[in-house]
Amino acid sequence: MFPLFDLRSCPHRGCPRLLYQVPTCHPTSNYAQFIIERSIQTIDSILRIPLVEQGENEIDYIPGVPSTRILDLPTSFYGRGQAILPGILKAISLVRNSQFLLFTSVYELEQQAIDALRAEFSMPVYAIGPAIPDFNIRKNCSTTNNDAPHYIKWLDNQPKDSVLYISQGSFLSVSSDQLDEIVAGVLNSGVSYLWVTKEEASRINGEKGLTVPWCDQSRVLCHPSVGGFWSHCGWNSTKESLFAGVPMLTFPIMFDQIPNSNTIVDDWKIGWRVKRPTAVERLVTRNEIAGLVNRFMDLESDEGKMIRKRVKELEKIARQATAEGGSSENAIDMFIHNILQPGRD
Repeated sequence: MFPLFDLRSCPHRGCPRLLYQVPTCHPTSNYAQFIIERSIQTIDSILRIPLVEQGENEIDYIPGVPSTRILDLPTSFYGRGQAILPGILKAISLVRNSQFLLFTSVYELEQQAIDALRAEFSMPVYAIGPAIPDFNIRKNCSTTNNDAPHYIKWLDNQPKDSVLYISQGSFLSVSSDQLDEIVAGVLNSGVSYLWVTKEEASRINGEKGLTVPWCDQSRVLCHPSVGGFWSHCGWNSTKESLFAGVPMLTFPIMFDQIPNSNTIVDDWKIGWRVKRPTAVERLVTRNEIAGLVNRFMDLESDEGKMIRKRVKELEKIARQATAEGGSSENAIDMFIHNILQPGRD
């Protein structure tokens, strides 16, 4: 995530120094701790107190970020995630050596955070997101192409907006007990699902879904049969869901997934929480999950209609940003123009 060697070596090789960050530009996410560099000692002193005593306390001094619970910071500040904090701080110390900062976010969706970053640094800050390789994804969703994968053909046979797409990411996993509850809850809900998993496939024995070890996620999310996305809230998954106009059930596990979930639910209002971080780990039960999934996939309820209307509005914003004259398109043009300027070292 942090190209330390590249930033240090660029001046010696006469290369432009740019920092391209994939996660969200929200300053409480994993890399955007640039903004809280000056507050790190204060946060460190706060976090010496056990989470059970101060996890619900809020931090309100991070520029561009609303008041935030300590438990809603990236886990690099507490718990198991603290192991990577020294590397993050080392990377932060080198950020000012960069000549450009590029983020795969959309200015209109994170305006306060991006403005705060621009106020903090002298180098140009570009929001070029969502950086989705569209390439006619929607056109390629159906089986008009005989080479379509079997999961796309399966989706073609499902009603519109009826399938819950489930993916908990590639690297982190929930406990075995929690996985049992998730599986039972989804199956008990009676909702159709497309579940991407490798290790746990043998534990999912439902009759209303399909389990695959891998899929083209952007293509799946843009399929008209997909009406919801159960996600770990990695930033790539988040922006792909937004770009496809699909609401989310959030189940973050670690790192920047925690504040990403908050952005999805509280700021953008395009998702519901399955789980929120607590000082003492709590099992989300199968009955809770079944009820939530049923309500989430109910297309006729007022709350279901509201969240789907909202996500379509943000989808439009994201797509307009990448269109001709859009904010992301303009940012890319400005970046290319500036990096090609003669005399830039």
